Amino acid sequence: MSGKRQVEVFSAGCNICEEAIATVKGIACKSCDVTVLDMKEADVAARAAALGVRSVPAVVIDGVLADCCSARGIDPEQLRAAGLGQPLP
Repeated sequence: MSGKRQVEVFSAGCNICEEAIATVKGIACKSCDVTVLDMKEADVAARAAALGVRSVPAVVIDGVLADCCSARGIDPEQLRAAGLGQPLP
């Protein structure tokens, strides 16, 4: 074990992602090894999918998707409730 907390930030390079990266780096301590990963790279996107990342920015700490990042993504039921797939009256 490296003795450091492994922090991965999955990013698409957008302004919101850049803000998230700055926030993570601002909170990180000397015991945190922060890595920023580009979702435009196929291997990074595959790793993100395996970890349950559904939207970016997303933060993974020691191999676990942070709770703040797990409830995002497209929810078909919410889309249907908003009228998607239903004809107008």
